[in-house]
Amino acid sequence: MRVRKQHSVTVTPFRRALHLLARPARGHKGRGGIVIQSYRGYGSEEKVFLMGRVFRQTGGGAGLRRGTVTRDIIDFIRRALRWGVGHAVLEAQFRGDVQRVRADRNGYFRVRMMPAYRAASSRLWHSMDLRLIWPDFPDSTTKGAVFMPPRTARFVVISDIDDTVIFTGVANKVMMMWRMLFQKAPKRIAFPGVAAFYRALHRGASGEEMNPLLYVSRGPWAIYEVLAEFFNLHRIPIGPILFLREWGLTLQQPFPPSSKDHKLNLIRGMLDIYKELPFILIGDSGQLDPEIYARIVREHPGRVMAIYIRNVSRDPNRRKAIEGLARRVIEAGTSLVLASDTFSMASHAADHGIIGFGDLPEILGERVEQEGEAMLQPTHQIKPSRPGETLEAIEKDELEETLLQETAGNTPPNVVVETKRDY
Repeated sequence: MRVRKQHSVTVTPFRRALHLLARPARGHKGRGGIVIQSYRGYGSEEKVFLMGRVFRQTGGGAGLRRGTVTRDIIDFIRRALRWGVGHAVLEAQFRGDVQRVRADRNGYFRVRMMPAYRAASSRLWHSMDLRLIWPDFPDSTTKGAVFMPPRTARFVVISDIDDTVIFTGVANKVMMMWRMLFQKAPKRIAFPGVAAFYRALHRGASGEEMNPLLYVSRGPWAIYEVLAEFFNLHRIPIGPILFLREWGLTLQQPFPPSSKDHKLNLIRGMLDIYKELPFILIGDSGQLDPEIYARIVREHPGRVMAIYIRNVSRDPNRRKAIEGLARRVIEAGTSLVLASDTFSMASHAADHGIIGFGDLPEILGERVEQEGEAMLQPTHQIKPSRPGETLEAIEKDELEETLLQETAGNTPPNVVVETKRDY
């Protein structure tokens, strides 16, 4: 009897990239027409928020099996040729509340609703019905998903993505996609230990809190699926719930519009929805996170438990922004942690009862797995007994001198700025 030799099928990086980028156009069995795409939303028992887009795409590939190269190529072309349906009108239904919303000129829509009743179920994800009213098109309905934290939730985490979770420059989306889709080890994209740290934040100190994590980026909605795949790969909770930016490129506007106040306004909206919960803010020192977070602390005193800034820059101009944030943080009675590695953030969080001490071995283990047995940098404390003394230390350039210290590998030092207090 002749035995047929089995050949293993190798999925090339190009094939993975094509399959991922073709994903948004796979619906409707290859039929063309108008499609409602909803992004994952978030909310409370009082208010919910969800974004999405209405777009028109061409048909093609209806008779081809999904997952084949030919079908993915056709779906990728369909995605590239789709365009937003400007000023489309939709009807949203969620827990007894019905609302009509109008999309903007690029087809993006926002739904803000107030549920008429509470759900009997304790599940985390809830369904929102979306139906196209104008323009009229058959089968133009979809269901959006809204995350609502349980009563066990103790705080809300808002995190930047670029240079906070992922090794990329804020504008370097091409490099991020290359690293994710074409490198053999996708785990090299994420900062070591960040996935385990975020899972610990989601679980909280008790392990059962299910705290919401919301992610904000200045990148375009077009990379939503790429980021979602990245989060799933690394098991980073929740969902993910991502809030990106509408670039809206046209012949009249060939460059992305200014992102001024994009993140600030999103955080304000999150603070409004979760009025009863304190917040933890996570960002990086390379861009405007310190300035934005300083403004949030000033506008919402008492709402921020701690601020974690990934210290990625030795730029003297950024040090001034960090000093400004430190002043605001101390005036508000909260904590600022500047850290070049995730484990320093996690150690502070465990010391203050934000996560459990039992989570630290997993976070350190993930860090070692991704980075090797790298030496942990010491953490410098600027922690006098009274706020006035801490502010005086900052005015005397103690923070700046600490940030200028030489460290192993020339990485920025870890610094905690706070006054002694209980959480």
